[in-house]
Amino acid sequence: MFFLDCEGDLSHVAADKPCRGVGKKMASKEVIGECEDPSVEVRVIGEPIGKGLFALKNFKAGEVIFEERPLVSCQFLWNAAYGYLACDYCMRPLETAEENACRLAQNPHLSLPYPECCDTKKDSLIECPQCDASYCSRECRASAWNQYHETLCLQSFTPDPSHPLVMLQEAWKWWGLQPDSNHSQGSTSQKRIRSSDGEYGQMHYPPETACIMLLARIIATVLQAADKEGATALFMQFCHRTVNEEEEIAHKLLGAEFHDQLEALRDLMEKALGAPEVRHWLTPEGFRSLVALVGTNGQGIGTSPLSRWVRNCDALEISAEEREKLDQLIDNIYDQLDKEAGGFLNNEGSGLYPLQSACNHSCDPNAMPTFPYNNFHLVMTAVKDIAAGEEICVSYLDECNLSRSRHSRINILRENYLFTCRCTKCNEQSGDPDVTSDEDMEEEEEEDQ
Repeated sequence: MFFLDCEGDLSHVAADKPCRGVGKKMASKEVIGECEDPSVEVRVIGEPIGKGLFALKNFKAGEVIFEERPLVSCQFLWNAAYGYLACDYCMRPLETAEENACRLAQNPHLSLPYPECCDTKKDSLIECPQCDASYCSRECRASAWNQYHETLCLQSFTPDPSHPLVMLQEAWKWWGLQPDSNHSQGSTSQKRIRSSDGEYGQMHYPPETACIMLLARIIATVLQAADKEGATALFMQFCHRTVNEEEEIAHKLLGAEFHDQLEALRDLMEKALGAPEVRHWLTPEGFRSLVALVGTNGQGIGTSPLSRWVRNCDALEISAEEREKLDQLIDNIYDQLDKEAGGFLNNEGSGLYPLQSACNHSCDPNAMPTFPYNNFHLVMTAVKDIAAGEEICVSYLDECNLSRSRHSRINILRENYLFTCRCTKCNEQSGDPDVTSDEDMEEEEEEDQ
């Protein structure tokens, strides 16, 4: 197993000596890590793919390939606004499992047995002394302050609605650049709303797929770094093209319909964080590339105190009768959660991971990112046997979208990641009709009638 350790404080990073594990160039390939026995390697494949992550040893299905922490991460704004409580640095839950279940089920009378199975340590929770940011530990608070929070701290427990950073977050939430999961099929959960200046914009509800504050934390990280050039280089290693000229694809967040919203966000970002060291990201084209960087590389993060409690309960050594009673309780709780909260059970956000971002997509992946530590710590696990020299591929699509038709999958990937998938599964299905999954379902219903 290879562990990539990019700690929160990037102030020491130099341009010619990147954060351990981020990479150093060697001829036509990039070798990841400064460890004696690396198990993975980033190689330049060539256009249009760019680079990919390859195994340097055999991995069995279920085996951990590598672990890493993000260079930067952030909880989604609507997720936080709806009361999903997470550490403002590592996204570890701040609620107990019982508090979480009661809130989501809207049932204050729920009581969970075996409190020792809850991982949340309420006595270690701590806040920023100058704003309402909350953390799971003093270590996380210090890491956030040293990396970006000194710059982003609002210096107030009652946010000033005229502060550029507050306005930036509100603009993102209410103008929103993030379409919902069905946007590619022509359906979107949005309403027309009038902003304070009388202009109409779009309001998008969750699920969210990106966060403007991830961009702000990138910029703040550079501003607080001792070597700003080196810190900038860490982020510029990620793919940040706004268009795929070969296939004439533009990223969906950068479409003409979003031009005015994007300019408004850029203006607010410049007012909040404008400085000579980050001027290249605050020009119209530079800001577009930063949005594309986050949009194409952001890895979703999900944490939950309830799911951890359930997992720990599964490991309890209890009688068959107690096990049956516990399983019934858990089933009843999830029935209530499904009724009240639907699929929105987790603290959700996204982060930038150097190794994970080097993994190319396949509709038939051999690896999967997981978050077993219930924070932003990513563990890449093999879901199939992987031979040394084989490329490590993940799915950029969630399980639902992965099961859609080839035509639907390709449309989603083109919109979000600027490429046409030509993986083994897509090639095998190349003879399938060019119809969306919704059209497939309609045809099946017509045949059944």
